[in-house]
Amino acid sequence: MTKKTVALVVGTRPEVIKMAPVWFALRDSAVLEPFLISTGQHREMLAQAFGVFGLKADADLGLMQPGQTLPDLTARVITSMTATLRAHRPAAVLVQGDTTTVLGSTLAAFYERVPVGHVEAGLRTYDFDAPWPEEMNRRLTDPISRWCFAPTEWSAENLRKEQVPGAIHVTGNTVVDALLWVRAKLQRANVSAEAVAQRCVVPATFTRDFLQTPGRRFVLITGHRRESFGQGFENICHSIAELAKRYPDLGLLYPVHLNPNVQEPVRRILGDNPRVALIPPVGYEDFIWLMDRCHFVLSDSGGVQEEAPSLGKPVLVMRSTTERPEGVTAGTCSLVGTDPAVILREAAKLLDDPADYRRRSALRNPYGDGSASRRIVETLEWALAAN
Repeated sequence: MTKKTVALVVGTRPEVIKMAPVWFALRDSAVLEPFLISTGQHREMLAQAFGVFGLKADADLGLMQPGQTLPDLTARVITSMTATLRAHRPAAVLVQGDTTTVLGSTLAAFYERVPVGHVEAGLRTYDFDAPWPEEMNRRLTDPISRWCFAPTEWSAENLRKEQVPGAIHVTGNTVVDALLWVRAKLQRANVSAEAVAQRCVVPATFTRDFLQTPGRRFVLITGHRRESFGQGFENICHSIAELAKRYPDLGLLYPVHLNPNVQEPVRRILGDNPRVALIPPVGYEDFIWLMDRCHFVLSDSGGVQEEAPSLGKPVLVMRSTTERPEGVTAGTCSLVGTDPAVILREAAKLLDDPADYRRRSALRNPYGDGSASRRIVETLEWALAAN
């Protein structure tokens, strides 16, 4: 029997991470097979993510251009994806998340009358400015999708309230599948602190004091959101500096995003602080290794909010709102925004109250159990086999 092709579209590192386990599940299907399309929206980080999972794009659109605008990129995604879909005629298209790649690919598939499945559907802040433009991208993608794969019941309820016409399936988040896969890979390889530090360019002193010395606590930090550019990042950096001052035995490890709007304030305010290690962006495997060993995470990343609870790590979310409120409700995450007083207050709870820290570390991850990809593929097998 000839298998039907399902195209998976990725353009950024998070999309590769969250789609990789779906690719594996499609590969193992008796009736479906994957066709991986890369738009190249984040070219410099895609190859690294593909390498983690041993994947290679079947079609690489190479759309990344220096200084590109959102209208330019959106137009190129639509036209390039249209040509690709016409050439390969998949039975369905899967997109993940909220990027320009997602919206442009969904529109192209809609125009070509190819059904779309939206992985991670239904996330909402109901604030078009936060995150921008991602909130709008998601809200435009869901009504066009034939299958909305919601990670949680809260996300599914958002879709029901909006009366989206597609079928809604609660699957869990595929990022948990990816996280557990990578952690098992790291454990099999018995990866050492020295190897991780060398790849991540972690200073030798920080490596010795915090990565190699048992019992020494460090905080893992990430930050890149557009809405925090300017005063927001200034506040974040001053909060980190104050944490280092108040807790002399605490390390702070910050893989700094390449965007100049992030680099400038971080380097200016934290560059001379001996206990704040500023390192280049790290690969996904190394990030998971570091997250598995940190005390807690200070981040504005959506993926980190979903991943860290599976490792027992609380997250202080440096955003005023989140489209992932399940973690806040469960207690695995706390919204702290970019207000230094709030960041320091919530960090102190995790550093000064061992009992509360243990309680939060033991909470169940509300975002999934590691079987989301299998549920998605089972739904597609049933739906496409009927056609």
